[in-house]
Amino acid sequence: QVQLVESGGGLVQPGGSLRLSCAASGFNLDYYAIGWFRQAPGKEREGVSCLSMIDGSTYYADSVKGRFTISRDNAKNTVYLQMNSLKPEDTGIYYCAALPHGSGYVCYAGLYDYWGQGTQVTVSS
Repeated sequence: QVQLVESGGGLVQPGGSLRLSCAASGFNLDYYAIGWFRQAPGKEREGVSCLSMIDGSTYYADSVKGRFTISRDNAKNTVYLQMNSLKPEDTGIYYCAALPHGSGYVCYAGLYDYWGQGTQVTVSS
């Protein structure tokens, strides 16, 4: 059974950092793309960053380039999203999702098959 569990969200001041974790179980990450998506109130879910475990291809939304980094810990079957220099507009529910045989260059929520429950990130002073 494919399962994704996010953690690491919280309240942080502008300019602060958070690291989100996506723990995967029930499947082998080696054959998937893992994406981080976020949804702010009243807005559509958008792709933040995606990573293919197959070829290492990676996508970052323009709004997070240079501030966010996606990475993987093979031993823990976990994917991380390191978020630095956070801004109020980064506020939202962050979800991780998995796509079998996916490319990291294609980071559209509608393509992803498996989803975690989400973790809230609030950037506010």
